[in-house]
Formats: sequence, structure tokens, C-alpha cells
Amino acid sequence: MKIDAKNIGYSELNKIMRESDESRFEIENVLGQRYIGAGTTGKEILVTGTPGNALGAYLNGSKIVVYGNAQDAIGDTMNDGAIIVHGNCGDTAGYAMRSGEIYVEGNAGYRVGIHMKSYKELYPIIVIGGKVGDFLGEYQAGGIIIVLGIGTEGCPVGSFCGTGMHGGEMFIRSEEAPKGLPKQVCCTEATAEEKEQIRRYIDRFVKHFKHSTDELLSSKFYKLIPNSANPYKQLYVNN
Repeated sequence: MKIDAKNIGYSELNKIMRESDESRFEIENVLGQRYIGAGTTGKEILVTGTPGNALGAYLNGSKIVVYGNAQDAIGDTMNDGAIIVHGNCGDTAGYAMRSGEIYVEGNAGYRVGIHMKSYKELYPIIVIGGKVGDFLGEYQAGGIIIVLGIGTEGCPVGSFCGTGMHGGEMFIRSEEAPKGLPKQVCCTEATAEEKEQIRRYIDRFVKHFKHSTDELLSSKFYKLIPNSANPYKQLYVNN
């Protein structure tokens, strides 16, 4: 189904998709409509334009592709599915996401992957092609965040990376490690074996946005994980 979103509010636009029996939607002239695809299962949603906040919130197995930039909170609390953005996105991408995958060709804002978590077979993935702002992986409890830094200079992450991180992993493609990391985060240069563990996600990124998996993985990566030897001791009362 093709939908011209010009002069259609977000509520009406989402109602059209929710009440339709169609499984594939091509939405054109999108300009700030919020919650597109929120909570949907088994849909393919192609968006041309700039969707508003909370694109794919609570996504439950659908695939959303954006040909343009996206705003804040894409994939907020998503359960499954995929969001692919052919452009940049705003803040809090993947906020509290529980599974599924987010791929952004360009840059992302602050607090990417905040509160993302995993449980048993549920394992969220975020791959950002460019750079990200401050507080990457804030309170991360599971899953993998990958920042590729394509076309950027220096370390492609902002300040306060990994603040409150207590689970999951981050891989940063960079010649230099992030600065000012908290004591609760361990940062080491990723080994060849560790980089092979993320090959499948780089392959998917490359499938969406071109580039070369081997070329990207030939670069230096830093791996960030929680420091189990220093697990926020100040939060607990000593017996």
C-alpha cells in the first residue's frame, strides 16, 4: 500500500496502517509524524522523508526502512524486528530496547543504547556508521553497540561513554580509545577473534549501506565491557 503522508497527522497515519490488512507500506512525504510503526508485527514499512520521534517504538517484529533522517527515540523499547536508517538519527536510539536490530548509516545523537538489555535468546544490536554523542551505552545491561566512525576523525564517541554500564558489549572502530571512561568499564583493543564475533552485524550493515566488511574489520576496534571487579560498590551497604 502506498500512502502520501502530506497533510496527514500521525494519529491518522498510524490508524491507516493499523487497520489495514496489507503487510507492506510505502509512505511518502513524511514530515515529523510520530510513532510510525509503533508496536507492529510482521509489517514492512518504507518511509521517505523525516519521521518524528519514537519511530518503531515497541516494535514487535516489523521491518522499518527510512530513506532520510530520523529523529529521537527510534526503536524505543522495541522487542524484535529491524530499523534501518539511510541517514542520521537523533538522541536515545534504542532506548531500553530488548531485542531486534538498529542500523544507522550516518551519525546518532546522545544516549544511544541507554538502558538496552538482553534476556536469554533476546539480544539487541545497534550499529552506527558514523559518530555518536555523549553517554553512549548509558546503563547498558545487555546486547551489542557498534560504532564504526566512517568518515570521522578521532574517536567517534562523545564524553561519558559507558556511564552506569553493567552488561553487554561495545565495539568502537577507532585509532584511539574513548577518553574519560568510568572505573566500572574495561576498555581493551579488540582481538581478531573478538572482531570476528561481530562480523555478522557488519555484514548486515554493509548489505544496507555498501562499504566493505573486510576493510572495516581490518581497522583497530576497542571493546568495552563492564568491570566486574568494580561493580558499583558504593550502591551497596557493607555487612
